[in-house]
Amino acid sequence: MTTKTCIITGANAGIGKEAAVQIANQGYHVVLACRNAARGEAALKEVQTRITSGSVELRLVDMSLQSSIKTFARSFLEKYSTLDVLIHNAAKFDIAEKEPVFTSEGIESVWATNHVGPVLLTELLLGALEKSSQGRVLTVSSKGLLSFPFLKVDLKDPEFRERKFSVAKAYYQSKLAQVMYTYWLAERLSHTRVTVNCIRVTNVKIDLNRYPDIGRAAQTAYKLKSKFSITPEEMAHTYTHVATSVELDRVTGKHFGERNQPVSSSKYSRDITQQKKVMALTKAYLENTL
Repeated sequence: MTTKTCIITGANAGIGKEAAVQIANQGYHVVLACRNAARGEAALKEVQTRITSGSVELRLVDMSLQSSIKTFARSFLEKYSTLDVLIHNAAKFDIAEKEPVFTSEGIESVWATNHVGPVLLTELLLGALEKSSQGRVLTVSSKGLLSFPFLKVDLKDPEFRERKFSVAKAYYQSKLAQVMYTYWLAERLSHTRVTVNCIRVTNVKIDLNRYPDIGRAAQTAYKLKSKFSITPEEMAHTYTHVATSVELDRVTGKHFGERNQPVSSSKYSRDITQQKKVMALTKAYLENTL
């Protein structure tokens, strides 16, 4: 039986790393797609000690840079003709940022990392996904979107070039865009064997050592929040379920919560006309790349 292959972006820590362990233990070959080489190597060694079946490898990619994503995809396809699961776990949410940070390619980094990058990587690997007996694309949203029921993607200024920047607004806008992308792509690929679903991540305990620049008040708030949070391992079970469960072979265009149950999203996110507008905007960022 052919070993299935799964790519997980941002797999060096948290939910991504735990999902790598769980999915490898389902017999998959898991590619840890990480931005930082040192952290990636450390994660690779840890995951290798924790798996009892399957296999893992490390490949580097910066999801904020289209050039890096193209290099990653080209390198992957030189070795693998088929991809079974693509999990867009990598995301940027630096709570210490007070002003927008732009990448070397000139795109606001939250928008680039959390939305534009995943769309590009999916497009570049779509041919390999279609060669799978049942390819799966998993995007990731946030339960925090429930606090912003009327949020919309700012089609004129998604990068906060003219309006006041808020890292929370930038983050949730990018996650809303990913939900809409999920629905749009699922419909686009409805005639294929590729399914597209979204995971809604709830409050998960985080390692505050990853955010050394945040103030004491923010640290206290996050410590309090962690008391009501689940572990990365618990959240990763939903990743694993949606990525590997046979019962979901034909399920597409759904949004799953932490208990593996389908959950709803805003009326705006489900509006086909609005989805097309967001994807037209997104494609404008990629017109010189694809």
